[in-house]
Amino acid sequence: MNFASDNIAGAAPEIMAALLRANEGSAVSYGGDEITARLKTRFSTFFERDVDVYPVVTGTAANALALAAIAPPYGAVLCHELSHIHLDECGAPEMFSGGTKLLALGGADAKLDPAAVQAVLDAYPAGVVHHVQPAALSLTQSTELGTVYSLAEIGRLSELARARGLKLHMDGARFANALVHLGVTPAEATWKAGIDIMSFGATKNGALAAEAVVVFDPEIARDLSFRRKRAGHLLSKMRFVSAQLEAYLDEGLWRRLATHANAMTARLAEGLAAAGIVLSVHPQANEVFPRLPAATIARLREAGAIFHPWPMAGDSKDARTVRLVTSFQTTEEEISRFLAVLGC
Repeated sequence: MNFASDNIAGAAPEIMAALLRANEGSAVSYGGDEITARLKTRFSTFFERDVDVYPVVTGTAANALALAAIAPPYGAVLCHELSHIHLDECGAPEMFSGGTKLLALGGADAKLDPAAVQAVLDAYPAGVVHHVQPAALSLTQSTELGTVYSLAEIGRLSELARARGLKLHMDGARFANALVHLGVTPAEATWKAGIDIMSFGATKNGALAAEAVVVFDPEIARDLSFRRKRAGHLLSKMRFVSAQLEAYLDEGLWRRLATHANAMTARLAEGLAAAGIVLSVHPQANEVFPRLPAATIARLREAGAIFHPWPMAGDSKDARTVRLVTSFQTTEEEISRFLAVLGC
């Protein structure tokens, strides 16, 4: 009953098989191999347009490199106050960009509020040398609270960004889970909605260690290869990262794995709600946040359940919110055992 994160899961068998195939024989180093060369075509097909792809091994690198490509050192990136780039990257976006400032905003359900975005843009007028210049807007899909931006919500944020000349970045660490919930194509959820660049995640959904910066605007990509090398993320044996991404896209593996993870969260949320347990946020992807009595939390831990506390408004010493994350490896039996401990 390990619901600490989807990062706790291993790699999907299809990913491991791809790594074994990539291990046969020798290959040109530093991304000059045949597998990496195929990625551009694979991702372009996936997104229904020509894209540039830069494989890396961590989401931190993908986010930091993507933001550095669209925001200058004197610029600012607007993001949600709960976003990974703000809370969990240890200053990497600021370092990789040479000093870009992150402006953290509020918004219900971990989503950027268009009114808050507009207020910040008004507070930082263009051309005033004393202020950082807003350069980009970053949204997380799905969010840190397991919610998902609708296409209309992305479109509205895109309108605000375009009106001010900002680029739009998507942190897609759990992009597959969001796509499954929305039931739309990757193209509809990204560049057709106004996204210029994204951090494409696979590690949380079955890869061993594989992320990528995907660029929809070719002008943005002009120096990313140099930025990646300078940051230490041009792997000499890049074929092993590329092989994971290729297998991830093949035959809809990404969709099958994310569909299962989302279904496990839905099953968990259904059982919790049926037991009268308050859910702090309505789950849409593969995370659920129930508020549990302190005695229940202790009983679950004694039974072997693993999860993290997640403080939220409305919590008290008697009842606290916890985060439960499911993955492609989560089983029905784990869900049933967890709910049984709760008496569900």
